[in-house]
Amino acid sequence: MSDTEPTDQLTIYADYVCPFCYLGKRSLEQYRERREAPLEVEWHPFDLRRDKRREDGSIDHSVDDGKDDDYFEQARENVRRLQEEYDVEMSQALAIEVDSLPAQQASWYVRQHHPDEWPAFDAAIYEALWQAERDIGDPDVLVSLAADIGLPGDEIRDAIDDDGLRAELEELFTDAHQRGVTGVPTFVHDGYAARGAVPPAQLERLLEGE
Repeated sequence: MSDTEPTDQLTIYADYVCPFCYLGKRSLEQYRERREAPLEVEWHPFDLRRDKRREDGSIDHSVDDGKDDDYFEQARENVRRLQEEYDVEMSQALAIEVDSLPAQQASWYVRQHHPDEWPAFDAAIYEALWQAERDIGDPDVLVSLAADIGLPGDEIRDAIDDDGLRAELEELFTDAHQRGVTGVPTFVHDGYAARGAVPPAQLERLLEGE
């Protein structure tokens, strides 16, 4: 019998178009920098725009989701506050018009077929949107990001057009809702969850019970 202690596992439900997911990613990095024990992190994609999608996958921005100008202004204020708290550089606070589904589909493909390169691709997508203000819904942008880290662009373009991968994502989105995930980021460990771009200390309590 091995004396090796099991590695803690953390599941993250996230959508690239969510600024709090980018901020939460940085909070997790800060927690991991001071954590001694290994941590296995599983990314689980989530589609914030799912209730506004047409059958062809495009977004119907005319659908009323209950978010008004006051909501978005409060969101911007929260983003700016957390930027300072986590020392995160961002060139925009919100990306309301950007569709992240192509990025999630490309990322899901890379996660499965090029797992060693996935962390770099994941980071590149976030940085492209939140630092460079690039449209991560544009396949050409995603192919360029992939090429920058040595991934084959033709595979990424094919993945974005793959109906089978799209169906897999839909199953993941449905599974997330069935598990009670209604917003992102959501961090889940051992049946407990922390929602939002929570600080490193809260992630520590979630994982270590302290």
